[in-house]
Formats: sequence, C-alpha cells, structure tokens
Amino acid sequence: MVRNLRINIFSVSIVLICIGIVMIYSASSIYAWEQYKDSMFFLKRHLSFLAIGAALTFVVMSVDYRKFRKYAKPLLIISGILLLLVLIPGLGREVSGARRWFRFKFLSFQPSELANLAVIIYVADFIARKGNVIRQFWRGFAPPACVLGGFCLLILVQPDLGTTLALATVVFLMLYIAGTRGAYLLSILLASVPALYVLIFRVAYRRARILAFLNPWLDPKGTGFQIIQSQIALGSGGIFGVGLGHSKQKLFYLPAAHTDFIFSIIGEELGLIGTIGVIILFILFIQQGLKIVKNAPDKFGYFLALGLVLMISLRAVINIGVSCGFFPTKGLPLPFISYGGSSFIFDMVAVGILINIARTGEYP
Repeated sequence: MVRNLRINIFSVSIVLICIGIVMIYSASSIYAWEQYKDSMFFLKRHLSFLAIGAALTFVVMSVDYRKFRKYAKPLLIISGILLLLVLIPGLGREVSGARRWFRFKFLSFQPSELANLAVIIYVADFIARKGNVIRQFWRGFAPPACVLGGFCLLILVQPDLGTTLALATVVFLMLYIAGTRGAYLLSILLASVPALYVLIFRVAYRRARILAFLNPWLDPKGTGFQIIQSQIALGSGGIFGVGLGHSKQKLFYLPAAHTDFIFSIIGEELGLIGTIGVIILFILFIQQGLKIVKNAPDKFGYFLALGLVLMISLRAVINIGVSCGFFPTKGLPLPFISYGGSSFIFDMVAVGILINIARTGEYP
C-alpha cells in the first residue's frame, strides 16, 4: 500500500510537471521572441530549473528524512540570514519595487522559498520534541509563534504579503492539529487584524488590488486589467478550448501568462476539460499526500508531510482562485506548472521528502 502511495504521488507530480513544460512554452514563446529573439527562452530556463530540482529531489530521497531534524535550527538560521541579505541593495535583485531574489547569471533564487521549507521543518521538529507541552502558552506555543513572526516580518519587508499569509496559515494549521489551544491562535489572529488592515488598505497597490477584486470593471485598463483578461481567457476556451498554442490572451493581453496566470491559458487553450483535469490532478496529489501523512512512521514525519502538503495545496487553491476571480491577486505561482524558478525547485524537493517519508513508513 505504501509503495503505491509513493508511485501515485510521484506519477501525479510528473504529469503536472509535463503539463507545465508544454504550457510554459505555449504561453511564453511569442513573448520570449518579442523580448529575447528566442521563442524557447523561458522553456530552456525552466528545463534548467527542472534539472536542478531533479538533482535536489534525488538527494532528499536518498537521505533518511529523520536526519533533517538535526539541521532544523541551522537551516532556519541560514534562511533568516539570506532573507536579510536579499534586502541589501546590490545583493538582492529588485523587480517592480520588490527585492526578493538573488541573481546568479541566468538563475534566480528566492530565499523565501527556502525559508518556507526551513520553518516547516523547524515546526515539525518542535512539535515532535515538545508534543507533551504543546498546549502550554510559553513552552508550547510562544517559541514557534515567535519564529514564525520573525520570518513573516522579513518576508513582508521584501514585500511579499501572499507568501507571508500562506506560510502563517500552514504553521497555524500544523500547530492546531498538534493540539495547540484554539484560543492562542485566535488571539494572534485578532491581534494581527489591525496590522493586516494597515498592510492592505494603507498601501496603495494592495488597496487597488482589493478594489479591483471587488469590481474589476471600475478600472478595466488599470488595476482590474489582469482579472478581466484572465476571465476572458477562461471564458474564451469553452468546453474543449481553442486548441493548444492558439491562445489570444497570451498575445500581450494577459500579463504573467506563463507564471501567475498560466491556469487561465490552460483554460483558454484546453477548455473546461483541461482546467478540470488539472484540478483533479491536484485533488489526487492532496489525497495521496494526506495518505502519506496518515501512514508516517513518527510524529516528525507526520507533521513534516502535513506542512508540505498544506503548503502546495494552499498555493494551488490560491492560484486557481485568483485566476478565476475568487481571490484578490496574490502573485503565487501554480505548483509544478508555472514558470517559477526556485518555487518550482522547492515544490519538487517537497515531493522528494514526501516520497522519503512514505518509503520510511514502508520499512520502519
């Protein structure tokens, strides 16, 4: 049974990755030719990310996942240092006012992706070590809450509110399932409401995104442009789509067609059948991932797998929801499918860890 879980989650991930390869080329080829005179520019880079991700996935599959506990705190410290360094002008690369990346020639690295993994490993290790006092405030809740708060603050400074909210949601769910009192989590949520209000409604571009989400037609050529073009793409596809490679919205109408809004291009070119197929694949991924969680041989493996499955599934739900107009624009890529560099690599690493946990559960 456990062997089937490993095969199933690996197979679903491979299918999603293959869909991503095809759709990235379809969505980006004309834009890449216009910008770089190379229609395969983004596809080549994505394949290089795939090679790096495959190598790292093999590494994490080869090492017993329980050894990650020994490196939980060092990995957390390294991630924190990288989040600080990326904010330094000259070291971090700034794009559209956000300083989130290190640039190494043709490769970019986003330290917040490593931070997500580091925090999940740390929290899983903390729960495994302190499970008997997890319901206490100072010994069970305060330490992971402080770590989460510090990392969320560093990611917010970049600024990246979407990643911050996703990480906080995952950690809170992990702590709640571990037995943390709901009152502690609720108190933090209530205390954060004023800060969220300031971060969203006192920052012009975020406030504009919320207003565009509520009624994109108030500013169809400005803040509402992305949402409108995304919905046009999805609507244009009908049931069977206009055909692979025949999207019109990717012709400089829909921004970020190969990254944040690739699901919309899938809907236009492959139709309702294509989008439902992708959603079913993610449902299968979540289902198999939760079975791995259930069959984990120890508490650390249980919560590590839970955190990884929650992170990937939450990103998928948010990305698809944004494309359909259910959520405000967040800037989170669609796991395994979007052109995303380091986010794509760490999605693959997460699958490697899940397979590792499943394999260890087969041979305890």
